[in-house]
Amino acid sequence: MFKHILVPTDGSPLSQEAVNRAVSFAREIGSRITFFCAVQPAPKMYYGTGAIFDTHTFATFREKMLGTANDILDAAGKIAEEAGVEYGKVTLVSEEPYNAIIEAASRNQCDLIFMASHGRRGVSGFLLGSETQKVLAYSTIPVLVHRSDRSL
Repeated sequence: MFKHILVPTDGSPLSQEAVNRAVSFAREIGSRITFFCAVQPAPKMYYGTGAIFDTHTFATFREKMLGTANDILDAAGKIAEEAGVEYGKVTLVSEEPYNAIIEAASRNQCDLIFMASHGRRGVSGFLLGSETQKVLAYSTIPVLVHRSDRSL
């Protein structure tokens, strides 16, 4: 059925819960996983009078963001490894995490996206702009949503 699952993670407790569930699911159905972490680009700065920046600021920011993403992916990979599930790791730099998730799934020829959701509804869900909602709206690849009952 599903042979290759993309599992986006940001290292949050909710995301870690989804990683655990995805690994169990993949083990049960004999799938491999690609763990994915979106990396924010350097923040946009508006230059004006008095703006002073070190020439290394943006490189340092990117290096730290990629380091954090790799730590998150390594932790997810360890869970898969302990369960005997084949896995890979991918990062993409993007201002829009939902676009990066869809792009990563497509580039890696995944046939399922397995991701977490807070389960926000109504005005709260609308105002907070869930990345999961956006992936559901725009993905042509099936999306399995792990919804947590955790309160915010």
